[in-house]
Amino acid sequence: MGYQWNWGVFMQPSGTGDDTYLSWMFAGFQMTIALSLSAWVLALILGALIGVLRTVPNKALAGIATAYVELFRNIPLLVQLFIWYFVLPELLPESLGNAFKQSNPIMQQFLASMVCLGLFTSARVAEQVRAGINSLPKGQKNAGLALGFTLPQTYRFVMLPMAFRLVVPPLTSEFLNIFKNSAVCSTIGLLELAAQGRQLVDYTAQPYESFIAVTVAYVMINVVIMMLMRRLETKVAVPGYIGGK
Repeated sequence: MGYQWNWGVFMQPSGTGDDTYLSWMFAGFQMTIALSLSAWVLALILGALIGVLRTVPNKALAGIATAYVELFRNIPLLVQLFIWYFVLPELLPESLGNAFKQSNPIMQQFLASMVCLGLFTSARVAEQVRAGINSLPKGQKNAGLALGFTLPQTYRFVMLPMAFRLVVPPLTSEFLNIFKNSAVCSTIGLLELAAQGRQLVDYTAQPYESFIAVTVAYVMINVVIMMLMRRLETKVAVPGYIGGK
C-alpha cells in the first residue's frame, strides 16, 4: 500500500496559517456539540408537547398533533434542511427574509440547522412520549380525575412523571441520533465536525487520518451520552416496569 500515514498533520499550520489543523477539528467538534444540544432542547420541549396532544380526548388537537408528526417524520431530513435554509427566507415577509439573508452566514446556517434538526427530532420524540403515556394503566388517569385534578393537572402530576421515566431508553436513541444527523448540516456549508474533516482532507490530502479522527470524536460523544443516560435510566427506573427492579 502506497499511502503515507502522517498523524503529525494535525499539529501542522492550517491552510490559513493562523492555527493548526487540530484546531479546525476542535472547532468542528464544538459546533457539533452546540448545534446538537440546542436542537435537542427544542426537540424535547416541542416533542413532549406534541406527544401529550396526541393523547388528549380533543379530536381537533390530537389531529393537529398527528399531522405535525406525520409531516416532519416522513419528509427526508436533507429536504427539510434545504427548505429551511433556501426556501423559507423567500416565503417570509420581505423585511424578515432580507434580515435573515443579510445576517452572518454562520448564524444563518446554524439557525436553519438547529430549527430543522429540532423539528425533525421533535416528531420522533413525540411518538416516544405518546407511547409512554399510552403504556400507563388507565386507572392512573381515572385516579387523578377522581382526586379532583383537572385533565391538565392529571397529566402534569400523575401521568407525565411516570411516562417520562419509562421513555428514557428510547429517548436516549433519539439523543444519539441528533448528534449523528448533525453531519447532514454540512450540505449547507455549516462547518461542523464532519465538514471540518472533509476540509482537512482538501488541504492535506490525508483522508485516513482525518476521518479516523472524526470517527473517534463521534464515538467519544456517543460513549459519554450513553454513560450519562444509563445513569439517568438507572436512577429513574420504575420498579415492576422495564429497567426497574
